Amino acid sequence: MLSFLPRLGQKLIKVLDQHTMDGFVYRVDMRLRPFGESGPLVMSFAALEDYYQEQGRDWERYAMVKARVLGAEKKEYCQILRQMLRPFVYRRYIDFSVIQSLRNMKSMISREVRRRGMIDNIKLGAGGIREIEFITQVFQLIRGGREPELQSHSLLTVLNVIAKLELLSAQETSQLADSYLFLRRLENLLQSIADQQTQTLPDNLEDKARLAFAMGFDDWQMLYQQINQKMQAVSVIFTQLIGEDDENEDEEDVSEFKRLWLLGRLPDSATLFHQGLTAEDRQAICQTLQLFRQDISKRTIGPRGRDVLDALMPKLLAKVCLQPQALVILQRITPLLLGIVSRTTYLELMQESDEVLTHVVRLCAASPMIAEQLTRHPLLLDELLDPHSLYEPLPLNAYQDELRQYLLRVPEEDEEQRLEALRQFKQAQLLRIAAEDIAGVLPVMKVSDHLTYLAEAIIHAVVHQAWSYMVKRYGEPAHLAQRDGLGFAVVGYGKLGGWELGYSSDLDLVFLLDCPMNILTTGAKQIDARQFYLRLAQRIIHLFSTRTSSGVLYEVDARLRPSGESGMLVSTIQAFDEYQKNEAWTWEHQALIRARMIYGDDQLQQMFARTRHETLCLARNATVLQQEVREMRQKMVQHLAPTQSNTFDLKASSGGITDIEFIAQYLVLRFSHQYPALTRWSDNVRILELMAKYQVMSEQEAQLLTQAYVTLRNELHHLALQTLPAVVDGDCFITERQWVLSSKQKWLDE
Repeated sequence: MLSFLPRLGQKLIKVLDQHTMDGFVYRVDMRLRPFGESGPLVMSFAALEDYYQEQGRDWERYAMVKARVLGAEKKEYCQILRQMLRPFVYRRYIDFSVIQSLRNMKSMISREVRRRGMIDNIKLGAGGIREIEFITQVFQLIRGGREPELQSHSLLTVLNVIAKLELLSAQETSQLADSYLFLRRLENLLQSIADQQTQTLPDNLEDKARLAFAMGFDDWQMLYQQINQKMQAVSVIFTQLIGEDDENEDEEDVSEFKRLWLLGRLPDSATLFHQGLTAEDRQAICQTLQLFRQDISKRTIGPRGRDVLDALMPKLLAKVCLQPQALVILQRITPLLLGIVSRTTYLELMQESDEVLTHVVRLCAASPMIAEQLTRHPLLLDELLDPHSLYEPLPLNAYQDELRQYLLRVPEEDEEQRLEALRQFKQAQLLRIAAEDIAGVLPVMKVSDHLTYLAEAIIHAVVHQAWSYMVKRYGEPAHLAQRDGLGFAVVGYGKLGGWELGYSSDLDLVFLLDCPMNILTTGAKQIDARQFYLRLAQRIIHLFSTRTSSGVLYEVDARLRPSGESGMLVSTIQAFDEYQKNEAWTWEHQALIRARMIYGDDQLQQMFARTRHETLCLARNATVLQQEVREMRQKMVQHLAPTQSNTFDLKASSGGITDIEFIAQYLVLRFSHQYPALTRWSDNVRILELMAKYQVMSEQEAQLLTQAYVTLRNELHHLALQTLPAVVDGDCFITERQWVLSSKQKWLDE
């Protein structure tokens, strides 16, 4: 077999390529195979995979974009071959190394054209067919791993996708398609004149006249003018997108910072630094760079990575040193650079894209939390490519659809990749929300709304993934044939239930089911339906808490379920109703105020809403209720508030956020029997609005508490962005604290 297959290949080449008295069928070129002309004519799949993983070169990636198996596309072995080669061609990250590689290839082609005197070459010349192919391949190879639609063999199809994704304008893609079709037709006519493989325009009058006539022009001059216009239009787009290899003429300030980076010599001109930076600050920057270079020397970095880093650092320093906190920013960015220094693609992304570099500096200047996120997850650098989406909030109801679209890129059966995709989606959206927060696009309450809707979208995706897994193993619970929905619900408590999630909040979840006794699943491997729901909840928690290379999705706390940690992980809706009305403690009713259903069918939604409403509207002894709420709050202060008198914990200290929450919860439990509409909302701001509406408290008191709450929450968010604890000096927010303590004294008698 080993000798048969090469001979078969040789025979096929000979049949197609051999000249006879009748000519030949096709020219055959085998030089694109691994190792080129010195490589074997036939290779096994395993040998092919080893070659491309270990020795595959950039130009082979470009060639592979158009590769396809002839005549057997749907065969299983062809699918295996495609899956094996796809990671080599289409990287899962946005790969900006392509631009420099294509730039180098274009430069080599241009030098060869000049050396060989190839004038008027419509394929290899400026604006020719090759440049159109390079433009489409740039987007295919940079983004093809993220956008499967770009993984097409057809150049015109890819141009349509590029326009759809708004990577180029519709006018530019139309120009490229028009020029491509025009030049391809011209190329075919050129080669048909003397049956030669040529792309050079003719130099004799007879062939010029033939071409002009065949292309539908009155004379050669008109055709030649049109060729120049088409190629000029392509050349402009190519230069804007890819540029030329010799365009790296350093600006003066970048040259100065090049000396700083390579030689450790500070620029002579102080104007290159922010005016607020002292001589000591500039010296500290120099020392930080020296330490960074020492750390770099301990890392594995190849010649290509070293070249990219040397090109990147002067540009980075030129931007950083114009900032008032230049030293702090540099100290935040250097860990990121150390993390990606051996991953040249990310260095090239920052070096090639001035927008990415600008946003890295801006975001790291504003928040160490974002700097740490970028350091831990460099894949997030891809999100900085589009400032339009980075600083423009998604509509709140769009997160589920965005996540659904994002997960379409991952095979449904590949659970590990879907877990990774969920985490990457969350991190990308967190980055966007934080960027919008920093830019002032989102006020604090809207930040929490976005974080909450993001969590809800992820909960829906996780439940569906866990459900699919369970149904494959056991089938569905049989009673679902007689009811709509899944008979399963996820209830959010705490910050999730109250639309108040922060950047690092965990999820307080309670799981409910609606299923009769003695029901089995419908699969070949049957289990009790209630056992099915228990395992479903365990699976959901597992999917949230599994640590992948992108970390944990969310920490999940299920201790607020009936009977706490000693209770069942999943309760029937009937048992939940019984527990809340007859066994739950006052603090559990306080928690129920902030509870709402995140996932579940309409039937369960109505049953839960009725249980919550009826429980909160129970008549209570006002004195006993006040005492129990007050004592619970006092215990929290003793255990959680700082003991130093000169500090104030925004959440736990007296006069802080938790006091406002307890006041609102006390009022709901005390007055809902009288005013049932008070149970409507689960967030503090709208609860306080209801208190004023139903005259439980004055409108002025409600507004003051709301203002204090929003002010303290705003500070809490800003401290989170700076990775600082929620503790401030004791003389901060005195006015707001007095408002809160006054209401606390009035309602809780404390």
